[in-house]
Amino acid sequence: MAIVRPFKAIRPIKQLASKIAALPYDVMSSEEAREIVQENEYSFLHVDRAEVDLDSSIDVHDKKVYEKARENLDSMITDGEYFQDETPCLYIYRQIMNGRAQTGIVFCASIDDYMNNVIKKHEFTRADKEQDRINHVDYCDANTGPIFLTYKEDQIASEIIEAWIENESKRQPTYNFVAEDGISHIVWVIDNEIIINEIIDLFKEIDYLYIADGHHRSASAVKVGLKRRASNPNYTGDEEFNYFLAVAFPDNDLMVMDYNRVVKDLNGLSKDQLIEKLKEKFNVTKSSNNESIKPSKKHTFGMYVENEWYLLEAKDGIFNAEDPIDSLDVAILQKNVLTPVLGIEDVRTSDRIDFIGGIRGIKELERRTNKDMKIAFSMYPTEVSDIMDVADICEVMPPKSTWFEPKLRSGLFVHKLK
Repeated sequence: MAIVRPFKAIRPIKQLASKIAALPYDVMSSEEAREIVQENEYSFLHVDRAEVDLDSSIDVHDKKVYEKARENLDSMITDGEYFQDETPCLYIYRQIMNGRAQTGIVFCASIDDYMNNVIKKHEFTRADKEQDRINHVDYCDANTGPIFLTYKEDQIASEIIEAWIENESKRQPTYNFVAEDGISHIVWVIDNEIIINEIIDLFKEIDYLYIADGHHRSASAVKVGLKRRASNPNYTGDEEFNYFLAVAFPDNDLMVMDYNRVVKDLNGLSKDQLIEKLKEKFNVTKSSNNESIKPSKKHTFGMYVENEWYLLEAKDGIFNAEDPIDSLDVAILQKNVLTPVLGIEDVRTSDRIDFIGGIRGIKELERRTNKDMKIAFSMYPTEVSDIMDVADICEVMPPKSTWFEPKLRSGLFVHKLK
């Protein structure tokens, strides 16, 4: 049973929504964020990456950065760039990318659901990244970026939720703009108490929610909530700090893109030696006319090395098809190529490997390999069902398994913790 809670969102005035809404803080570097805000004084990056307003010599995790984030958020509110809804609402958030739409419900999720695994995870988190967002949420006293959740569409409750969304989205939207990357963002406010309660009751019939993207943000939000509980031993459970900002989409709406790999060297091997080793586990075929290879099915990989493309097809027996993790392409590549052949023991910490989201295109692999890397692997995208299968057995995906597009914009909804 998933808990859905309406809330009084702090959100942009209509004429500034397109300027305020920003990509998530973790998909860009500090330098990229500084460039963006030079062209857009209203960007929410002034809150989510507040170091942009401080000297570049200051560490991004310095206390001054979190204090500046709070100051900037407070200023945006007091200056009238933001306002708060008078009553608790739910919100419909639709994104359209290349003609394809995904539509979800914006609400506050329960930290207890997270701890009790009603909200399921599929990734490990890193303590340093958690601490950064813990500080950010704590200082801002707010959730500033929504957690990207999904749920299984093949449930009766989900069909009715979809019907409600379809009905409500026939109204004039509150926000409707196309961002600089060509992605449309459309928002409707649900302030009808009868409809809100109906949607809340329907989500109670959904067994689980799954984190698609935002594991560090959700873990941090929960830890801030627990910290507030410890400071308020007489808490009732109804306080805002018991909940965090989220958007839930049906799984059939989502698109997972390939998350590709590039490696700095061949671990002392020549190209011919590398290919001979790979032939032990894969059928290796050179690309005709050297056309780039973007895998069209599971258990196949493109490999670009020394200006040539090859197709790798996993041989029978090198993975367990019944194991949700062992059968993942990212796991097959890790266990049969990256570690034993290229000598990368831990992809989380190795400085010899980098990861490139499919949104950048297959040519980015060629560019990086010809610039500062030696070999690239193009991947078939992980499927949403794979993520759910792994989460359902309380396991985690290998690192850098998923790349979701489009990304949820930060700044359209802010949830205050008190």
